[in-house]
Amino acid sequence: MNEVDQIILNFDPKSLLGLNIILAIIMFGVSLDLKLDDFKRVFRQPKGPIIGLMAQFVLLPAFTYLLTLIIDPAPSIALGMIMVSSCPGGNMSNFFTHFAKGNTALSVSMTSISTVMAIVMTPLNISVWGNINPHTRSLLHQINLNPMDMLFTIFLILGIPLVLGMWLSTKKPKLAEKLKKPFKFASLLFFFSFIIIAFSANIDNFLKYIKYVMYIVVIHNLTALALGYFSAKAGRLPEKDMRAITFEVGIQNSGLALLLIFDFFNGLGGMALIAAWWGIWHIVAGLILGTFWSKKKIKTESL
Repeated sequence: MNEVDQIILNFDPKSLLGLNIILAIIMFGVSLDLKLDDFKRVFRQPKGPIIGLMAQFVLLPAFTYLLTLIIDPAPSIALGMIMVSSCPGGNMSNFFTHFAKGNTALSVSMTSISTVMAIVMTPLNISVWGNINPHTRSLLHQINLNPMDMLFTIFLILGIPLVLGMWLSTKKPKLAEKLKKPFKFASLLFFFSFIIIAFSANIDNFLKYIKYVMYIVVIHNLTALALGYFSAKAGRLPEKDMRAITFEVGIQNSGLALLLIFDFFNGLGGMALIAAWWGIWHIVAGLILGTFWSKKKIKTESL
C-alpha cells in the first residue's frame, strides 16, 4: 500500500457533527435564492440543463476514471478524484457565471437540479466507478461502503435544507430576503474557519503530502472545465450557456466531498488532500477564467 494511503487525518467526532450542521446551513442559505421557477425553467428550455447535467454526472465521473488509469496515483488519491467528480456543482459556480457574463439563470437552475440529483447520483457514481477501478475497489471493500447510508446522509444535509429554504423563500419572501446575506456570510465564515482548524491539526501531513495532489487537481479541474465547455459547444448552445455549463461542471461541491470522506472513509488522507486542494484550486481557476471571459465580448448568436 502506498504511504499516502495509510494517512488517517486527526478529526474530532464533535467537529464532524459541526461540519454536517455547517453544510446543512450553507445549503439552506443557498436555497433561499432558489424558486420553483428555477426548476420550471428546465422544463421550458431543457436542452442546456440536460447537456450540462450529462456532463456533470456522466462524462465527468467517466473521464475521471480514465484519468485515474492514466495518472495511476495512489489508490486513496484516485478514490478522492472519483469522490470529487461525483459531487454536484458548488454554489460558487453561480457567482463565476455572473462574473463571466454567462447565463446566470441556467447556472442557478443547474445548481438546483444537480443538488437534488446528487442525493442519488453521488453515491451511485462513487460505488460504480470506485468498484470498476481495481485499486480503489480494494479500498471500498476494506471500508465496506454502503451507498444507501451515503444517500441518506446526503439527503439530510442537502435535501432537507433545500426544501426548507425554498419553502421559506416561497411562503415568506420578505423574511427570506432578509436572511440571505447573513446566512451566506455566516455559513461561509464558519466553513472556512472549520477547514482551517481541521487542517491546522494535520498541518504536518498536509505539507508533507500536498505535492502528490497539486498537479493532479489542476489536471482534473481543467478536464472538468473542458468537458463542460466542449459538451455545450457540441450541443450548439449559445456562448452564455457554454460559459454557465463550464462553471457548473468545473466548480464542484468540495465541502460535501470532505464531509463524505470524514463520514464514510475515516478521513483517509489521500482523499481528504484531493478534496481540500480542489476546494482551493477551483476558486483560483474560476477567477482566472471568469476574469478572461468578463473582458471578452460575447458574439451575437445568429438565428
